[in-house]
Amino acid sequence: MAKKSHARRIANQQRQTESKRNRESRNRSTKRRQSQDANIVELNAPYHHLETAYSPQRARQPLKARTESQRQYIEAIHRHCLTFGIGPAGTGKSYCAGALAAEAMQSGRIERIVLTRPAVEAGESLGFLPGDVDDKFSVYIDAFRDILVERLGSGAVEYALRHGRIVAAPLAFMRGKTFGRNTFVVLDEAQNTTPLQMKMFLTRIGEGCKVVINGDVAQSDIPGRNGLADAIVRVRDLPDVYVHAFERSDIVRSGLVRALIDRYEIADDC
Repeated sequence: MAKKSHARRIANQQRQTESKRNRESRNRSTKRRQSQDANIVELNAPYHHLETAYSPQRARQPLKARTESQRQYIEAIHRHCLTFGIGPAGTGKSYCAGALAAEAMQSGRIERIVLTRPAVEAGESLGFLPGDVDDKFSVYIDAFRDILVERLGSGAVEYALRHGRIVAAPLAFMRGKTFGRNTFVVLDEAQNTTPLQMKMFLTRIGEGCKVVINGDVAQSDIPGRNGLADAIVRVRDLPDVYVHAFERSDIVRSGLVRALIDRYEIADDC
């Protein structure tokens, strides 16, 4: 009997020791998982406190016109191969064009976005800019990049730039190219083109592409007649071409901008 009692005590002690080891092992494993989980951030989680000024929140809603004039301009871009948007700063010409290009790429209606403008400085010389052509031209096209990032997300824009689905290049680099099918082309600041440059650009248009040309005829930084004013006279009555004119009352950037433009233009008229 004594031997059996002793054997049972030893067996109980062994079970208790084994149970204690198992509990300690589970506790260590739990702490290890908690420590690892604390270092994991779900990249797609909608945590608003992770948003910063350097990472703008992607726009989830389709583009909506803020004015009747913008609505007409957006419809014109949808319906025509070539659309001119002319008028003062702050009316949303560039924003609407960039946002529509992003939506078209996102939906699969187009495969490529081409952004271009003449590399003309607004009344002052910036001097030598370091880097290659892309680096030098980026200062001219940053506004469109911000629009695309807002609509598509920064990762999608960086990927598309690396793989040639979004191309940003000076107008001079358009010579010899053809804007083919499934391409959305935006020429901004077109008031700084010469008539010959505008002719060169317009003759790049191929079948099945969509082209938007924006500018303010009254704000040209080049001497003489600019290519935008010249082109509007020449192409206004052509089929599949639409010229949309914004007015000062269509400015949506801010009330102050509208008042400032009124002061400057009224003073110039006087």
